[in-house]
Amino acid sequence: VKFVESGGGLVRPVESLRLSCAAPGFAFSEAIIAWYRQVPGQARQWVATIVPGGDTRYTDSVKGRFTLYRDVASNAAVYLQMDNLKPEDTGDYYCQEYGSTSWGEGAQVTVSL
Repeated sequence: VKFVESGGGLVRPVESLRLSCAAPGFAFSEAIIAWYRQVPGQARQWVATIVPGGDTRYTDSVKGRFTLYRDVASNAAVYLQMDNLKPEDTGDYYCQEYGSTSWGEGAQVTVSL
């Protein structure tokens, strides 16, 4: 499944963004979904994962600042709430179902003064 990421933008440090990951007809509650960040010239890095039971895991650099959750009402999306953003959070963010080889277009996040 090819997901559609959205919600990126240009923000200042300590501000917030919420990224969305959506795919019409996809049952997000039954899937393991991960978010990755890629900086130009570097490999994609894992950021966070949510499993069917709702448990989440985060890379150390975003713990306490990022929150990954599902749209429980619609089951049509997952969201990555990013608070207290830092310049090092800058990059293109992608969501992917565990085991998939498909990538969407990503959402660009720039954190800068």
